[in-house]
Amino acid sequence: MNLDIAKLLADWPYEPGQINVRLIEGEEGVPLIQVRLDLGLLQMHVEGRPDGQQPLGYGSFLEYQEARQDGSELRPDADEDAQFRLSEDDCRLLREEAVQYYHRYIALLVLEDFEGVLRDTSRNLRLLDLCAAHAETEQDRTMLEQFRPYILMMRTRALASLALKSNENKLAGFEIEQGLEQIRRHFEHIGRPELFEESGEAQMLKGMREALVPKLPVSQAAELRQRLKEALDRENYELAAILRDELRMMGEVGD
Repeated sequence: MNLDIAKLLADWPYEPGQINVRLIEGEEGVPLIQVRLDLGLLQMHVEGRPDGQQPLGYGSFLEYQEARQDGSELRPDADEDAQFRLSEDDCRLLREEAVQYYHRYIALLVLEDFEGVLRDTSRNLRLLDLCAAHAETEQDRTMLEQFRPYILMMRTRALASLALKSNENKLAGFEIEQGLEQIRRHFEHIGRPELFEESGEAQMLKGMREALVPKLPVSQAAELRQRLKEALDRENYELAAILRDELRMMGEVGD
């Protein structure tokens, strides 16, 4: 069997300046997402875990841990050793799985599958909550919290985009306000309320609120570069980091 994928890549040239995503039909009609990278491609399942695996017979490792938690809560009189906890290895596996869903919801945003973005961002927020509440170590309880504002922002973009798709502009504005409030509460919860106004995620949603557009024009790198320049001029490095990540996915920014 020839394992060389050169012809496959040649038939789908990499295009710098945009995120190259397509939806294909795999074996037995299973839909798959492909992301063209400069040195190859990334392929993910549209439903279930992105890599198609079923850890320990569950749809995802998160679902397995949630089932463990449910079973533990059914035994309220169990001794302390039987209480639900996440070990360091558990948390590592959950983090690795969360990255898969991150890659997928970025691709789904480009495909304008806002329902999928909402599903995957909501799922990763559940994962953050589970680790924050039940990880055995302080490091594992807090490690993922730095990503909460970004996930909240992406989830809000999906909700607002769904509203705009239905011509519900007022609902879109409401969803954006709700998302901003959730991000504000996050910074208050960690004891850094002053970080809200300058956070890249809040700035992104405020820009969306002002323009009331369904999403950033990810196919137009020029606008993202202009936003990046403005963010750097204002020394808003958090927003600049978010914009640079999107440009890097387009092949517009070097490491």
